[in-house]
Amino acid sequence: MSELTSNLMGRLTWDAIPYNEPILLWTFVAVALGGVGILAAVTYFRAWGVLWRDWITSIDHKKIGIMYIILGLVMLLRGFSDAIMMRAQQVLSFGNSMGFLPPHHYDQVFTAHGVIMIFFVAMPLVTGLMNFVVPLQIGARDVAFPFLNNFSFWMTAFGAGLVMMSLFVGEFARTGWLAYPPLSGILYSPDAGVDYYIWSLQIAGVGTLLSGINLIATIVKMRAPGMTLMKMPVFTWTALCTNVLIVAAFPVLTAVLALLSLDRYAGTDFFTNELGGNAMMYVNLIWIWGHPEVYILILPAFGVFSEVVSTFSGKRLFGYASMVYATIVITILSYLVWLHHFFTMGSGASVNAFFGITTMIISIPTGAKIFNWLFTMYRGRIRFEVPMLWTIGFMITFVIGGMTGVLLAVPPADFVLHNSLFLVAHFHNVIIGGVLFGMFAGINYWFPKAFGYKLDPFWGKCSFWLWVSGFWFAFMPLYVLGLMGVTRRLSHFDDPSLRIWFEIAAFGAGLIFLGIMSLIIQLVVSYRNRASLRDTTGDPWDGRTLEWSTSSPPPAYNFAFTPVVHDNDTWADMKKNGYVRPQRGFIPIHMPKNTGAGFIIAALSALGGFAMIWHMWLVACVALATMLTAVIVHTFNYKRDFHIPAEEVVRVEGIRTRMLASHV
Repeated sequence: MSELTSNLMGRLTWDAIPYNEPILLWTFVAVALGGVGILAAVTYFRAWGVLWRDWITSIDHKKIGIMYIILGLVMLLRGFSDAIMMRAQQVLSFGNSMGFLPPHHYDQVFTAHGVIMIFFVAMPLVTGLMNFVVPLQIGARDVAFPFLNNFSFWMTAFGAGLVMMSLFVGEFARTGWLAYPPLSGILYSPDAGVDYYIWSLQIAGVGTLLSGINLIATIVKMRAPGMTLMKMPVFTWTALCTNVLIVAAFPVLTAVLALLSLDRYAGTDFFTNELGGNAMMYVNLIWIWGHPEVYILILPAFGVFSEVVSTFSGKRLFGYASMVYATIVITILSYLVWLHHFFTMGSGASVNAFFGITTMIISIPTGAKIFNWLFTMYRGRIRFEVPMLWTIGFMITFVIGGMTGVLLAVPPADFVLHNSLFLVAHFHNVIIGGVLFGMFAGINYWFPKAFGYKLDPFWGKCSFWLWVSGFWFAFMPLYVLGLMGVTRRLSHFDDPSLRIWFEIAAFGAGLIFLGIMSLIIQLVVSYRNRASLRDTTGDPWDGRTLEWSTSSPPPAYNFAFTPVVHDNDTWADMKKNGYVRPQRGFIPIHMPKNTGAGFIIAALSALGGFAMIWHMWLVACVALATMLTAVIVHTFNYKRDFHIPAEEVVRVEGIRTRMLASHV
């Protein structure tokens, strides 16, 4: 009996529940009550059927894109909660006071903060925008592999679920967000924390990799007639380069985490100092993935800014060809700079010089993009709508962050600043000022396309100003502290003169919190006032690319007739030349059928990952076998399409024609 229990439960015992951690206990109570409330609301409104049929099983790229963005915003609340706890701990822990977080808990918090913000906030927001926008921009009815799209999302969502589970069952890694060995090895981290890290990233990484393959196939093979590569919208170009980076980089992450798993589970020595192992191999491999990851996040944001600047300046984007070539150059150079993340580890002067020079060179195409956006705005009729405000805030914030990056590209300077808070400030300067500002610009820009009404501009501007001012208050003090020699990852400080800078940073974090609350209020207020914010033209911003030629929101099939493209400002060109929507010739449309197989297979993957974390070998084997069975059954029973009758297409297209009459 005890042997059966051991096989079923592994090392999972009641001691894994953190009864002695009041913060975690009360968080668990709050999450449980919130979960019960949501379940009760869904049951009360009898929404389970709609939720399953129209969302969970949906393979519509638009709904999947929306679910990615919802996941990113939900995880933003968790990741930012970690940030608030870190700032509060640093303010309170001076001299004899040790603050409110024990060191082992603080280490988990800053590790979880980095993992969540990169993998489960930035990546879902980026992937969600690409999923929603790219097929519409290239004139496609869906992505190349719709089922794979659904499966990719649920793998990402269940990966996020494993990270969240570590909050209440066991603990998370205490290694930092990249889990360097030997700290992540079995000798220094024998608990389940690093295993949670490995399996959550492996599961989410599979979803991201498959999504990358899917979007590359979509862009390469499904463009509308006439849309050559040099007529693609800039956002689609940045999506293509982003997904090329994903397909090239994420297998490296998968491999390095697999090797770390073998070290922990099978007693191998890939990353130890015994039997020929080398921890530096892990550092090289993780950054060969890690630095392209930075550009995987920022390139789609660059595409968003290109669309926004052109639309709200009322002009064609300045230097389209140079923007495309700059994107390609950044994609290539992103693989030649990874070693600047460990200049201090003794690679030698020649190696450091090469990577320092390549790091400086990669700033050139990025700078070219900034000037192109400025020249697009020059003599344009600029409308300071919310997406444009985010763009201008980005240009100022990101340029300063980029300049500090060029400073860190100088190896002697990096030797002084590498492990300091200066580096933390630089990283957040480019990720918040670049990626998050870009995602907020994109959400405000394409929200009316997704839901048919605009987001409330007042609360959008409140969120913008609170985020921007909060960012400067939160991270400029860290530049100062870094130059004073204060190292990162510390939970306690002895020098009381440092406290004022941490208090300013905590004040900035409070402003950012108000910015996030303003975003939530903006969503709620916009929904309540959606009748007054609704735009019946289908093109609320007078956009210039093809997605604005459809109604808002678009029908399930996007386009009744495949559009023919003659210009990279497709919709602006169509309006200029008196485009008339077809009135006849509609035929039935076949679209892929919804399926729950993606959700089920991803759930079984998460169950298998949880079992591997806790050494529940029997459960892991059953989960793997069931997952393979589900894959085989789905492969042979997959119903490929459903039928949209011609009369339904005629009805919807008639509504769209009336909606768009004022724009054509």
